[in-house]
This record gives sequence, structure tokens and C-alpha cells, in this order.
Amino acid sequence: MLHGREKELAEIDRLLAGARAGLSAALIVRAEPGWGKSALLRHAEQGADGFLVLRGVGIETEAELPFAGLQMLLRPADGRVGALPAPQAAALRGAFGLAPATGADRFLIGLATLTLLAELAEDRPVLCLIDDAQWLDGPSAEALLFAARRLHAEGVVLLFAAHEDWAAPALPTMRLGGLDPAAATAMLAERAPDLPSHVRDRILAESEGNPLALIELPKADAGPLPIGPLPLPHRLREAYRRRIAELPARTRTFLLAAAAERSELATVLRALEVLGVAGDPLEQAERAGLVTVCERSVIFVYPLMRAAAYQAASFAERAAVHRALAEVLADDPDRRVWHLAAAATGPDEEVAAGLESAAERARQRTGYAAAATALELAARLTPERERRAGRLLRAAETASGAGQQARAMDLADQAGALVEDPGGLVRLAVLRAGIEFGRGSPRAVHEILMAAVETAPDPATAAALLLDAARVAWSVGDPGRLKLVYGRLRALSLPPADATVTSVGAMVDLVTGDPVTGLAVLREHLGQVPGRAGLSPEVALALVSGDFEAVREAMLALVAGCRAQGMIGWLPAALATLAEAEIHLGHFRDASATAAEALRIAEDTGQPHRTAHLHGVLAFAAAVGGDAERCRDLAEQNLRHFASDYNASGAAWGEWALAVLDLGSGRPETALDRLEAAVGGPIGYQSHADHFAPDQIEAAVRLGAPERAAVPRLRFERWAAAAGAPWAEALLHRCHALLSDDPEPHYARAVHLHATGGRLFDSARTQLLYGEWLRRSRRKSEARTHLRTALELFERVGAVPWADHARAELRAAGETVAQAGPDVAALLSPQELQVVRLAATGATNREIAAQLFLSPKTVGHHLYRAFPKLGVSTRVELARLTL
Repeated sequence: MLHGREKELAEIDRLLAGARAGLSAALIVRAEPGWGKSALLRHAEQGADGFLVLRGVGIETEAELPFAGLQMLLRPADGRVGALPAPQAAALRGAFGLAPATGADRFLIGLATLTLLAELAEDRPVLCLIDDAQWLDGPSAEALLFAARRLHAEGVVLLFAAHEDWAAPALPTMRLGGLDPAAATAMLAERAPDLPSHVRDRILAESEGNPLALIELPKADAGPLPIGPLPLPHRLREAYRRRIAELPARTRTFLLAAAAERSELATVLRALEVLGVAGDPLEQAERAGLVTVCERSVIFVYPLMRAAAYQAASFAERAAVHRALAEVLADDPDRRVWHLAAAATGPDEEVAAGLESAAERARQRTGYAAAATALELAARLTPERERRAGRLLRAAETASGAGQQARAMDLADQAGALVEDPGGLVRLAVLRAGIEFGRGSPRAVHEILMAAVETAPDPATAAALLLDAARVAWSVGDPGRLKLVYGRLRALSLPPADATVTSVGAMVDLVTGDPVTGLAVLREHLGQVPGRAGLSPEVALALVSGDFEAVREAMLALVAGCRAQGMIGWLPAALATLAEAEIHLGHFRDASATAAEALRIAEDTGQPHRTAHLHGVLAFAAAVGGDAERCRDLAEQNLRHFASDYNASGAAWGEWALAVLDLGSGRPETALDRLEAAVGGPIGYQSHADHFAPDQIEAAVRLGAPERAAVPRLRFERWAAAAGAPWAEALLHRCHALLSDDPEPHYARAVHLHATGGRLFDSARTQLLYGEWLRRSRRKSEARTHLRTALELFERVGAVPWADHARAELRAAGETVAQAGPDVAALLSPQELQVVRLAATGATNREIAAQLFLSPKTVGHHLYRAFPKLGVSTRVELARLTL
């Protein structure tokens, strides 16, 4: 009986009931050792009639074997892996060592885990029990948490039992405390009814309501209970050690081997043969109530018992057991070398080389965290200084690839004390720069790269470092730093054909107000300059020059490639750029759906810089839609993130969103003040400031302060001339119209150009302004034509406050206007809209799930919710809707 846990038991029963109804859930049960986490998992298993129950456990000695925990959990499902989409199946088999490693994105394993659990739940509900989750190897934990955050409608329950310090963001948590006095007294009376009253009272006081203490302390009858404020886990370990010490030597050795290995019974018994242990020690350990055998594995009854069995032995005893285990694991080089490392007494190049090979195998299986640990330990065992430095540097690079940036920086510091060759120093600088950029410190990145130029072994390497420094200075909006980079580049002895110098010079032209020269040079030379991962020079040029149709097409192809290849970690960047292009093109619902997906993945994959950027993009879409509360909340998160170490390209979206919200809500003065303040800072050196200009001009005119439009007008004239895009020329004519004594020719030209240039939101705003001017000129009939067009376009793109404005203008022009009917696409959540659009193309649930990194059942759930909102009952009917 579980005493004092009625609320916790009810919550677990509720989750199981939900799974029987087809819903999914994940829950972290957190507590320090002994508070009853494992007992709650056992209760869940006992209540899971009709479920497929999968069991896993984190084992401290296996915490560096990639995917050991996940493989243990999913072992009964090996036969279903073939039903997964091919990239997921290949990635999972590679991770488990059942096929050659694919080198896939490490998050693809998490998606494969989600899909496999959903497949298993097609037959019956699934309950996954993961005990001691804090000891899971990093790749297993990452995969399971990625899957857990994406569970929805599969009929799967994931229950984790973990210590308080185990990181599992964004998942529900149940925290266990001590039992209240009544429950503790009842439990002790049930477990040890014959205790003398003074012993009972002392145990109740010493246990502090810890259930495991209430079970174990009465068994520790070898003398008085400890005195003094000792931490409870220590007291429990001492109690376990006393119980272990009473066992025969062969049984203690058996427990030590089981604690040191993944507890496969056959492996443990073979190691005992090597050690010359005779008899049947398993029977004695089971009779003592310390272990049980389940599915040919040795299971410790309590997690602390494993630690006690290992720590109770001397180093010599542990080393002997590890060597024996290494001998019987000759056909498993990874597990073998870890045991040899545990038995090492000093530097050992042979073991270090074995660990380095194990690290490479782990890296190929996307087990970057385990690979980093193997390399770190290999370095510790390496006798020779230069080789030790190289292994530490690779460990740091690999830890960074695992997303463990603090650890990577610590390893980089260790390597920095040893690395002497120029190539290694450059690698260290690039690594540190990448870590700092991920932390959101672009200025620190710039300083690191500039300092590294001094150690570059050749001009080409120096130029590459300076090019990255220039890109950072551009993103920060710091022309001084950019000019410094340009000067350093010009001083290098580079080949005449190298386009780096001219391209950075063009960036200087752009930030110093000469877009005509800057864009012309970039168009000529940018193709010769290396691009960044996922962002070709052509796409970078299209972004700077305002060719957002080209950006959109390129990003759609990149996103499709990322999806097909399971490159989940790259997706947030690609989707964020796609969402930006969709914003500029006026596809706000597309942008919201795209950015919402990117945000979910960025949060899942630990990309805070990208997360803040996406908050700004989503804030802009919310501003256009008139959702003031959401806009302000998202923009605040965006600006708060970038306040500590400014990034102009990220913060520009938060500033612009708030200004557009004010402008659309009839607050031109607030909008203009915000835009002027933004452009007066680092954002003024970004291309974002060019896009701010039409809004600044409109706000100034609506405020009755056209003199405040002079500077943005000049800026936009220069940029539009350099860009040469029809939409930019259309906006320029609109700006001229707002400031002209004879605006009509400019409005007419703008309307004509909009007709060929897309960008429905900009076109609608031009039609609205033209209609307003015609109405004020008492040409109401003509005004109504343009205002009707504006209203129709605003409603099409979901620009609610702008549509309300157009509707009011139409009424003022003498036309009776009906209130807008419901917009079917606006009824759906961003994810429902994505699912419905794909379903309308004829894609199956499985195909949609593979594209959106969901399970097929979740896709079906979204369609089930969307159909009534859309007034349809079959997928065929979706094709006739405007979505």
C-alpha cells in the first residue's frame, strides 16, 4: 500500500484513463532518493491492464553509452522499426548499432521514437516507465524528451522518475515531498509492527517522512541509529552497505558486477567465471531482497542499492570487475573500452585510442554528448601533450555539437592551455565564437574572431575569420566594427580573384548609406564568397535587395530538404527565414504557421537566440491581425532577450511589430516615435530600416508632421533605386503621394505597380490611402472603388484593424458595408492550418506526420478538430476551400 500519495496516484490513474481514450501525456516525477518515485511507477504498471508496458532505467555506469537507455526501453519493439518512414528507420537502426550509422540529425532519433511509439499504440495503449532518468545517456534523454513534448493523441503515456536537478524543460512535473506524520506512522506500523516505541519514534523523526527510510531503517539493526544532522541519502547508503557487508563475498562480487554493467544476467555471470567466482550468488542476492531478474536482466530493487553495491567495494575490487567485464565484452568494443577506462590507474595510450574510436562511432550515431565524454576521458588518459590537446579540442567541438555549450567552453579552456599550433588556435577561436553567438553575445563573437586573425596561419584563413567578423558586425548594426574588418582585409595579401574584400566593402557601402554602390558590387561578387550553412550567397543577396519571392522559393526548397533528410536542428533557421519572406510578401497566416512550427522546434532543440527572433516575427503577424495582447507579449520577449547584448537584426522585428500595431490602431505618434528611436540606433544600419521607412512616412503624415518624413523618404528613395523591384517602386510612389501637392499620379502609378508585384498587404494599404484621399477630395464614387479593393485584400490577408478602417471609410463614402463573415482559415490554429493544407493536397496522415514531425494520430486529431470548424466532413471537400 502507498501511504499519503492519494493525489499523486489519482493523477497517474487519470493519465492512464486518458491513454485508454486515445490521449497522450508525459510526466516527470521528481524527488530526491527514497521519496517514492519508483513506487509510483510500479503503481502505474499495476494499473496498466491492457497496455503495452515498456520499461527503461538510467544506469550511471552507462551514462556515456549513446542510446543505451533508449535501446533498453524500445527493445520489445524492434520488429516494428521497419514500419517507420525510411529516414527515421535508418536513423534508429544506426543509433542502436543494428545498421551502419547514417550521421543523421540527432533530433531525428527523437522523431523516430515518437513515430515508433505511435505505431505501437495502434494496437493498444502504451505505457513507458523510465526510472532514474537522471542517469540516462544524453542521446536517449534527448530523444525521449523530444518525443514527449510532441505527444498528443496517440494513447501513449511516458512517466519519468528523476532527481530534482534533471533538466526536462516544458514537461509537466510532479514533485514528491515527505509523508505527513499520520501517513508515515501508518506506513511504519505496516512495515515494522514490532518496533519498540522509542525506536519507532526515532525512525519517524530521522526519516523526515522519507518512505524508503521508513522501509530500510528498521532493518539496520546493527547498533544504534546514526546521530546528528546527516543527509538522509547518506544514512540510506550506510544502511545498504551494512546489509551488503553481511552477504558472502561471492554475492557481493555479483552485486558489484551487476552494478558496473547494464545488468544483463549472462554478461554478469560470464564475468564472474573470469573472476573465478563459484556457486550461485544470484540466489543469495534475490533471497536478501536486493535484486530481481526480469527479462534476463538483473534489476536492483531500489536505485540506491546499485550505488551502494558499487561504492561499497574498494577501487581494486572495482577495477578487477571492470577488467573481467571488458574481457567478456570483446565483441562490443564500446562497452569494452569504457570498462577498461574505469579500470585504468594512470595514462594509457591504448585505452585512450580505444575511447577516441568509440567517440567517433558515437558521433556517427548522433551521440555527440557521449562522444564528447569519451574524448574528454581519452584526453585524460593520453600521455603525450600535443595529442591530449587535440583530443580535448575535439571533445569541446563535439560537446558544442551536442548543445552543451557551457561544457564545451570549459573543455575549450582546458584545450587552450595546451594548444600551440596556429591551426588549433583558429579552431579554438571559431568554437568559442560559435558558443558565444549561441549565448546571444555577438559583440563577444566579434572580439574573439578579430583576436584570432593574429594567429591565422595564412591570409586565406585570416580572410575567412574576417568575413565571419564582418557578418557579425552587420547583424549587430555596428558600422565602426565593420569598417575595422574592412581595413584589416585590405591589408591582407589576398589573390586578385578573392571577392572577400570587395564584398565586405559593399557591406560598408550599405551601412553608410550608399545602397546603389553596395548592391551593385554584391550582385557582381557575392557568388564568389562562401555562404553560411543553409544560407547561400544568392539568398543573402535576395534578402538584402528585397527579392522576397526568390527568398521564399529558396527557403521552401531548403525546408523540404531538411524535412526529407530529417535535419531537424537546421529547420528553425530555415523556417524563420521563410517566415520573414512570407511576412514581407503579406502572407501572414503562412508566416504565423511557419514561425509557430519553427518556434516549437527551436524550443525543443535548445536554440534561444532563434526563439527570440521568432517571437519578433510572430509579434509582427499578430500586429497585422490586431491581436494587441499577443503582439505586445511576443515583442516584449523578443526585446528582452536582445537587450542584454544587442542584435539589431533580431530586435528589429520586435520594434517594427509594436510600431505597426500602433499605426494600425490609430496611434501614429507612438508609432513614429518608436520607429525613429529604432532607426537612430544600430537598426539604422540594417536593411530593416529601409523597410521601416514607408511606415515612418505614413505615420508622420497622419500625425500632421510631414517634416519628420524627409529623412526616411530620402533613405527609401536611395534603397528603392538600388533594389529595382516593382514593389519597392510602388511603395516609393505611395510615399511621394503622401507628401505631394498633386498625389494622384503617384497613387495611380503605385496601384499599377502593385498589380504586377504581389504583396497584397502593401497593395491594400495603397488602395486605402488613395481611397481616403479621393473621399476627402469629394470624389466618393471613385473612392469607393479603391476602398472596396482595400477591404477585400485586408480581409484576405487577415489584417483585421486595417479592414475595420477600410470599412469605416467605405461607410463615410456612402456605401453600406456588411460586417465581414467568418474567415475559415482564421478559425484554425497554426498547426491545424498546416495539417489541413497538406491534407488538401491529398497527402496521407503518415506523410503529413513525417513532414511536420508529428505522429500520424496527432495529425488525425488535428483534422478531427478542424473539419467541424471548416464545415466539411471529408478530405475531398478541403480542396474547394480558400486556405
